[in-house]
Amino acid sequence: MPRCFWCSEEPIYQAYHDEEWGVELRDPARLFELLLLEGCQAGLSWITVLKKREHYRKVMFNFDPQRLACMSDDEVEERMLDPGIIRNRLKIKAARQNAVAWLKLEDPATFLWSFVGGKPKINHFPDRGHIPTQTPEAEAMSKGLKKAGFTFVGPTICYAFMQASGMVMDHTQDCDRYAALCR
Repeated sequence: MPRCFWCSEEPIYQAYHDEEWGVELRDPARLFELLLLEGCQAGLSWITVLKKREHYRKVMFNFDPQRLACMSDDEVEERMLDPGIIRNRLKIKAARQNAVAWLKLEDPATFLWSFVGGKPKINHFPDRGHIPTQTPEAEAMSKGLKKAGFTFVGPTICYAFMQASGMVMDHTQDCDRYAALCR
């Protein structure tokens, strides 16, 4: 099956590409998880985070924002010793801070989707050379999230989040998933 240029031969990556990436996601719990994981990716490849996702779920309380918001400094330090996650103190603390910010949002899913007008933006890029790394919508989301108290939510991270959650559909025209998600 023809896939997007970034998808390697690794089965976990192919499954992610074929079943998740670019598929409309509105469930607040899954959006929260994805937003935190995209922040963990900063400076790394997505496959690194994807391979650690199940362990992240275990040690990050299944991304329960109520529990993450209460994570103690000792629990942060415990996670710094866990090789199953990315051991970056700022990223681990960002998960806690972002949980606090998430809980203050009245309707997080609606807030996030508002940056694309509430419906997916379907792009028709012929190849990877046309796909941006950030857009005005991603810049606006980044500013909105930062204003709400989030960290690790720069415009590039926000655009990756928008792509992954189906807020924007960036499968290229030569990808088998393009036609299925172009609705």
